[in-house]
Amino acid sequence: MSLFRSDPLDELRIPDGTEVEEHDLVTDGDVIVGGQSAIEFGIRGGNLVAGERVTFGGHIEAEGDCRLDMWCHVEDNVLVAEDAYLGERVEIDGELRVAGNLDIGDDVDIEEGFEANGWIVIRNPMPTIVFLFIYLSQLLRLGEEEAAEELFSEMLEDADAEQEPILIPRNSRVADDAWRVSTPGRIGDNCRLHGNIRAASLVVGRDNEIFGSLRAREGITVGAGTQITGNVTTREGTIRIGPDTDIRGDVAGEYVEVHHEATVEGAIRASEEMSMVSEPVIDDSVIEDDDGGDTDVADEGSEETEEDATAEAVGDGDETVGDEAEESEDTDVADGEVAENEATQSADSEPSSPNNQTKLPAEPVTVAERDAESADDGN
Repeated sequence: MSLFRSDPLDELRIPDGTEVEEHDLVTDGDVIVGGQSAIEFGIRGGNLVAGERVTFGGHIEAEGDCRLDMWCHVEDNVLVAEDAYLGERVEIDGELRVAGNLDIGDDVDIEEGFEANGWIVIRNPMPTIVFLFIYLSQLLRLGEEEAAEELFSEMLEDADAEQEPILIPRNSRVADDAWRVSTPGRIGDNCRLHGNIRAASLVVGRDNEIFGSLRAREGITVGAGTQITGNVTTREGTIRIGPDTDIRGDVAGEYVEVHHEATVEGAIRASEEMSMVSEPVIDDSVIEDDDGGDTDVADEGSEETEEDATAEAVGDGDETVGDEAEESEDTDVADGEVAENEATQSADSEPSSPNNQTKLPAEPVTVAERDAESADDGN
């Protein structure tokens, strides 16, 4: 039973290129809305899947399928390019037009009538999560793992456009004035959004336009080239502002890191520490990180290149030799390490093991002296 009680939509995700127009949320991918949410404008996208008791304040235009669970309410027209599934007691204040088949439940109220070019079946479609669970469990029970993977990828991805879906968690409110979720949020690149965004934590990608403020309980990261018309505030955690970012408001948090090429028109307040950085705050794409972790945030101070590791393995006397480098080197490097250890010890002391870390010689050792000592060791 824990599977039914768990919420798979544990994060707000806005994919790359999403735009909020005058009355619509427009995307090239799919839209998945958790139950008991309120979307106060229209939706235009691919497939639309909505949980129970979801309210839409505008019309719906789906280029794929449209599935509305029980007690959903749409205040305008619903246009579906493929098939439509309506659970019982769904209310549509406008007209329903379906290019494909229509599967409709009991006590559905469509104020201005409906039209479907395919089959019309009047019954109670299963709730979306129950339908997916039963279908996937039957495929896995029959050993059809490939078919189950294809079904899962079709629900969460648009294979043709390679566009990630919009994921709106349960109990969310999305409107022109505010986006309110109780989960972490991620916004991709090249998005144009209206409204103040409230979430547990926020990661905003590159080259976005957000006409509103950002507020989170935890950290906030803003990528390069993003323009925010509003304040950026957090109760606790770190605020990271990337290069070429334009914040037209105040920045306030516990720790604040601002790139030296960023612009903040308002005040910067940090309760603990404020610092200027030169590294980018985001390395990879925000939405393509499936683990949901912080791998997209740049890790400062840990940049070791392959050339540095090779220089350490040769034993040039500037840094200690790591265990992995010593295992990959040949016996000549091991002899060089023994010669350096002999220079720091007494004449009658034994040379240290090659697996131990070497120490810097007390005095400079010339190349000729080191070669002579290596020749003596070889004899």
